[in-house]
Amino acid sequence: MLLEANNLDVKYDEKQVIYGASIKVGAGEFVALIGHNGAGKTTLLKTICGYLKPAAGTVIYKGENITGKSPAVNVRKRISFVHQEKSLFPNLSVLENLELAGYAIGESMDLKERLKAVYRLFPVLEEKEKQFADTLSGGQQKQLAVAMSMLVRPNLLLLDEPTLGLSPNIVSDMGKVLKEIQAMGTAILLVEQNVKMAISLAHRIYVMRTGKIILEDSRENMEKRTSLWDLF
Repeated sequence: MLLEANNLDVKYDEKQVIYGASIKVGAGEFVALIGHNGAGKTTLLKTICGYLKPAAGTVIYKGENITGKSPAVNVRKRISFVHQEKSLFPNLSVLENLELAGYAIGESMDLKERLKAVYRLFPVLEEKEKQFADTLSGGQQKQLAVAMSMLVRPNLLLLDEPTLGLSPNIVSDMGKVLKEIQAMGTAILLVEQNVKMAISLAHRIYVMRTGKIILEDSRENMEKRTSLWDLF
């Protein structure tokens, strides 16, 4: 198993927000985490990648206990996290943003090849590589954020609401790119409010409610459900 988050309790100050949450992602697997706003999905991602330290529980990655290790350490272990919030350098060009992300793992020898790979995924970024990041459309900025995460050639990609606020055609395009990324061998853990899209992409789905994982099931079984709202 690539990732095992085991019995995580997470608190903000003294308020507990995650209760004994466990989640697994296999090598090359696509897993979705769905639930209502405020269920704790983003908090769980931040705990896995090291932005938050759990009050209890462990995060195991490739058999190594990485609980509480910093995001800077984890990115060198090939864990990428795409925030829901903008995480770009707005006054730098598209290319400069990508280059900075490429140096995050301390390797520059093959940066041109890594850039070519992300441009194949997001050709519009190559067309606009000299533009400042804050001049891009919302959809293009989301593409840039995902492209930056891919420059570390992650084994595990954590995505927090990558389609939030995007038009339906851009959402469809993003879904296709995520499937292509997974087909390349990158495991994905996706947090997504677009439940239909998340289920269509993932091999397995976890449902979270008020800080607890209440269900784990396959795509096939989730698609057979007549209603998902009773879960939320």
